[in-house]
Amino acid sequence: MAKELNSDLGKLLLRISIGGLMIFHGVSKLLHGHDFIKGMLTSKNMPEYLWLGVPVGEVIAPLFIILGIFTRISSILIIITMLMTFYLVHGFAGFSISQTGGLKVELNLFYLLTSLALLFLGSGKYSIYKGNNGIMI
Repeated sequence: MAKELNSDLGKLLLRISIGGLMIFHGVSKLLHGHDFIKGMLTSKNMPEYLWLGVPVGEVIAPLFIILGIFTRISSILIIITMLMTFYLVHGFAGFSISQTGGLKVELNLFYLLTSLALLFLGSGKYSIYKGNNGIMI
């Protein structure tokens, strides 16, 4: 029982970490506009309306992850969002070493890899929506 409790608490902390930190990025973009993102999309010959993925991937999905609602689907949305940041913002140059000694994309990698872990782990016992625990993605 203690192992299961620790596992569920660990999943809750992972959900709070991913969702709680990511949501600040999305709220900032909601407050300050999406023109920067629209410009990046059009510069890569992508449709401008894809900016709508930002509020979905950086506000709605993190909120759902925190609450434990559709956690696996929300994790996929954050994974897609992070892959888009690699393509639109960083490119291969982002995988170079920064002045502080880490990768330039280390925060993006953190969100990508922890969302991937959450995709495989699921939300755990401390969630609002339990769903069908027998189905694994």
